[in-house]
Amino acid sequence: MVQEYGLFIHGKWRASKGKRFETRNPATGEVLATFPLATADEVNAAVKAAKDAFEGWRKTPAPRRGEILLEAARILKRKKEELGRIVTSEMGKVIAEGRGDVQEAIDFYTYAAGEGRRMFGETVPSELPNKMCMTLRMPVGPVGLITPWNFPVAIPGWKSGAALIAGCPIVFKPSSLTPLCAAKFVECLDEAGFPPGVVNIVPGYGTTAGQYMAEHPGINKIAFTGGVDTGKHVYESAAKKMIKVGLELGGKNAIIAMDDANVELLMDGVMFGAFGTAGQRCTATSRLIVHEKLYDQVVDELAERAEKLRIGNPIDEKTDMGPVASADQEAKVLEYIGIGKREGDQLLTGGKKLAGGPYDRGFFIQPTVFAVNRKKRLALEEIFGPVLSVLKAKDYEDAVAIANSVRYGLSSSIYTNDLRWAFRAMQDLEAGITYVNAPTIGAEVQLPFGGTKETGPTDTREAGTTALEEFTYWKTVYVDYSGRLQKAQIDTAKLVGE
Repeated sequence: MVQEYGLFIHGKWRASKGKRFETRNPATGEVLATFPLATADEVNAAVKAAKDAFEGWRKTPAPRRGEILLEAARILKRKKEELGRIVTSEMGKVIAEGRGDVQEAIDFYTYAAGEGRRMFGETVPSELPNKMCMTLRMPVGPVGLITPWNFPVAIPGWKSGAALIAGCPIVFKPSSLTPLCAAKFVECLDEAGFPPGVVNIVPGYGTTAGQYMAEHPGINKIAFTGGVDTGKHVYESAAKKMIKVGLELGGKNAIIAMDDANVELLMDGVMFGAFGTAGQRCTATSRLIVHEKLYDQVVDELAERAEKLRIGNPIDEKTDMGPVASADQEAKVLEYIGIGKREGDQLLTGGKKLAGGPYDRGFFIQPTVFAVNRKKRLALEEIFGPVLSVLKAKDYEDAVAIANSVRYGLSSSIYTNDLRWAFRAMQDLEAGITYVNAPTIGAEVQLPFGGTKETGPTDTREAGTTALEEFTYWKTVYVDYSGRLQKAQIDTAKLVGE
């Protein structure tokens, strides 16, 4: 029997009046569960539940909120294997990465729980006697979370953990490709003991449930991760309501390989950065920019390494790369491979959909490597699949110019044993993250995650202490205990002690 899920509103699962849709395993085609397409009235009910819960949740002391987050982390840890297998079955990343997806949520909830006791403001001296000045963080109110399919537990974990510790109830619209991961995640939060209305989930499509939420007058902040075009639409909707919006919109991440790079270490990093999660990460290594002295050696080894990757069912521990997430995703990646061929890029390996046997039931594409001209589309546009573009650079300055030539700025990397190049790259690369001698992967939860340019037009920074900035506003407080009217800047009264 295929399990049928409903909506989670005000602490209870309830039936929906909306049409239903299926979620499937991208490796096997198996139907995993069905979910409702939340209607406008149902989104409205979820927002109302969040609004009704706001006063009680914001008045709950932050350390107490942290205790509930910590309990959620314990539950997620206990269920890590089960959830990791669901991530792999529904999204398609290999099982080790499925477990890692859940571990990110565990780590962030553990970290965010501690932020309940570190919600620092400032206390500063006043220019007047017998007067105290300080700042407080205040929750923005009910928030809408719109999350993608590629990290179906981790990204909801980042966004919800920060919102909840800040005192904001959430209305959560997960990707329609991974609603089962979202439902299982919400079940863990419910078990942890969040009050009714603090956590709500409304499955559906972005054009319906997502749009209803983005435009709803009861939502005071939207946090969105996804594509640039959709992000612009969310940005416009938020601007019309004059509310806060957080956007994380993808990348065209580059590794620079200098002529003194450790090639073996570089190859290990490129394989994981480019083909981990089948290239479907915002931080995926989409470009490899190689110093001309090292270029021929790297190109030869890249093709050899890529051809040895084991492609198959991601639940198998021996599999190196699973399928892409959907038929639409497969079509998009194959279209870009076709663009590369038509524009004259040199196909070094891969470039085909895998067929026959178990591959016929899923969306499997060979790990693909192109040698690309820096002005071609494969060098400039986000593909979001297992396609790596290799570019040749004359020197450090040329490599940085190529790296910075795209409209994104999320993650970046340089492989070198020369500290001078490493420290220059930290300053010169236009990205929110820079790695030295490691691939363009994500952030540890205690550090900010986000980018610049079209990756992060709202200066969104998830994780780390900056995560609270997304869901709070600053309130400045003055306490005058002088017992008389004092006027800052124009009060000429003598100071106490004179």
